[in-house]
Amino acid sequence: MSVKLTFPDGSIKEYPKGIKVVEVIESISVSLKKKCLAGKLNDNLMNLEDEINEDGNILFITSNDKEAFEILNHSTAHLLAQAVSELYPHAQMGVGPAIEEGFYYDFDLGDTKLNPNDLAKIEKKMVEIANRNLKIEHSIVSKEIAKDLMSNDKYK
Repeated sequence: MSVKLTFPDGSIKEYPKGIKVVEVIESISVSLKKKCLAGKLNDNLMNLEDEINEDGNILFITSNDKEAFEILNHSTAHLLAQAVSELYPHAQMGVGPAIEEGFYYDFDLGDTKLNPNDLAKIEKKMVEIANRNLKIEHSIVSKEIAKDLMSNDKYK
């Protein structure tokens, strides 16, 4: 079984059903792969590791596209949360959305008070985590599993 993908230039290519977005990108250009943050199939945002199982119009989002700002800020909010949780294991996570101006994250650190030096320490930890080149995977789990995963965080 295969899928037919229509590219922005109108060309149509056929790929095996279940091919990942990143594999389609690789089939076009290694340099494009380095620039891509996500894909869109039939106007639906897709992660690079998502499988394509239907025909459709495909395009790739690079840092030059308007969607890139929100994607990068969303990922950076998660990076901030990971840094804070590593530095302050007792931290409780609130929300951390991407917003028009960037992103933010609400933390409950209990009795711990942050000062400007702590912000530099958090930033340094974020860089350290980013340099680990960890694979980021989106997953959908049941409500029960989500509750179990977040059982130590009263705000989740």
